[in-house]
Amino acid sequence: MSMPVGYSGTPLFKKLGITDDSRLLLIHAPENYQALLDSKKIPKAVGKNETPDIIHLFVKSKPEMERSLKNILPFTKSNPAISIRVSWYKKSAGIPTDITDDNIRSWALKNGLVDVKVCAVKLNKYFR
Repeated sequence: MSMPVGYSGTPLFKKLGITDDSRLLLIHAPENYQALLDSKKIPKAVGKNETPDIIHLFVKSKPEMERSLKNILPFTKSNPAISIRVSWYKKSAGIPTDITDDNIRSWALKNGLVDVKVCAVKLNKYFR
């Protein structure tokens, strides 16, 4: 079976940098996040007073993204190596959104974060 154009075939958990010992915080994730990861590995969710290694934030609008990232920012003080992943609908999903990789990058850079990479994630069938 051939992969759609723009998709590498790399499993999502690898694209996100999730490993067996990753401590993960999910925000607004779809109920079937495990299926989205396409992995038998179940990431360790962080406890109430723990600092995550990876935060995966799912957003539908720019104001929601900005509000959520502002709330996440304090985690970067306790773990400067933290990875924050933001997922949103692509324009081709046909669902209105005002989010682009440019406005995420702009907000991140203005708030002391560094843009690492953008990866394609097929969310249409999972994230509603």
